[in-house]
Amino acid sequence: MLSKIARLLKSRELRATTVREKVLELFIEAPKAITHRDIELAFDYIDRITLYRTLKAFEEKGLIHKIEDGSGVAKYARCIDDCDEDHHHDDHVHFHCNDCGDTFCVEEVEVPYIKSPSKHLVTKTTIVLNGTCEQCQ
Repeated sequence: MLSKIARLLKSRELRATTVREKVLELFIEAPKAITHRDIELAFDYIDRITLYRTLKAFEEKGLIHKIEDGSGVAKYARCIDDCDEDHHHDDHVHFHCNDCGDTFCVEEVEVPYIKSPSKHLVTKTTIVLNGTCEQCQ
């Protein structure tokens, strides 16, 4: 019998490997966005190329989304269940704590549509709220 994580990978047409299962488990359990380093620390050893390819595949298949929070470090968070490789629905606000550096999805607040005043084609709009998280207050 397949585990819940293996079934989720299979539903996205991804082979269930030990690395993929453990990385996806980290995303499911994480209450905040996580970095490459966070994932590396969860393993005794993980090849950086394997991790990079895993994150890229997860992002392409709608399992995770990348967050640019202004810290200079890419972070990733689990997508909601109706994201897929054709449509990401991660158009929500993110909150970055200036004290601890953690970043959280604020899924209940959608990023509003902002029309470009010029002839530029806008493909993505992001909003990052900065402040102090509940834990650091």
